[in-house]
Amino acid sequence: MPTSLGLHSPKLDAVRALRTKEGRRDQRRFGIEGSTLVEEALRSGVTFEALYVTEAGYESLGPLTAAQINAPVYLVPEKAMGRLSDLESPPGILAVVPLETTGLEALLGRGEPVLLLAGINDPGNAGTLLRSAEIFGLGGAIFGEGGVEPYNSKVVRAAMGAIFRLPIAEAGPEAVIAAARAAGYRLVATMREGVPLDGYPFERRSIVAVGNERRGIAGWLPSWDAEVAIPQRGEGESLNAAVAGGIVMYALSRHLA
Repeated sequence: MPTSLGLHSPKLDAVRALRTKEGRRDQRRFGIEGSTLVEEALRSGVTFEALYVTEAGYESLGPLTAAQINAPVYLVPEKAMGRLSDLESPPGILAVVPLETTGLEALLGRGEPVLLLAGINDPGNAGTLLRSAEIFGLGGAIFGEGGVEPYNSKVVRAAMGAIFRLPIAEAGPEAVIAAARAAGYRLVATMREGVPLDGYPFERRSIVAVGNERRGIAGWLPSWDAEVAIPQRGEGESLNAAVAGGIVMYALSRHLA
């Protein structure tokens, strides 16, 4: 049975701080909300530190799932959950899990293709790109400094579980370029004047760079090794960053077999 906590329990202050980037960094952990993400985390072998639920949330979770979490379960009032959640309609289930990142050299040392979010600011785009990276067989992702952070709650929700399974590194542009050269990777950028995507010979040691929604690749990355262009039949200035990145990663995946 869960342990009941009052509205003003000091234990809840630390959990509420996880709504901020600073709180997540200081505590090296983050929160996930809702049964879907909790189940994805369980399926991915994530270690749980604690689970906070309302009465309705606990009933919807079920005793089997609560037992699988193998962590303290705390019953909190609806009003307290409203303070912990960053959603307008809290689902009544919030799990706290460790925040784990991978070193850049270790990530590239795996020799697998990697996604680079080169200053991506929109959390929905970032999460969708992570989902595409996992689906198309990439080995991890690099979040560029200055963009949205990987454990932003909106990124976590949009990633739909990919955040638990993909190794994630964070780095600045010069560090990415240096590490790519040292590990024998090619930085591939999407540009209008690039090589047509279906004619570019992707290598396994490729870093697919997806640029900032407004400034593009050049707004974050000072140099790269190759440029690819997505063929365009109709009018339109550009594709959404997540859509463009997904198309390029699909093209890369065809060279991985």
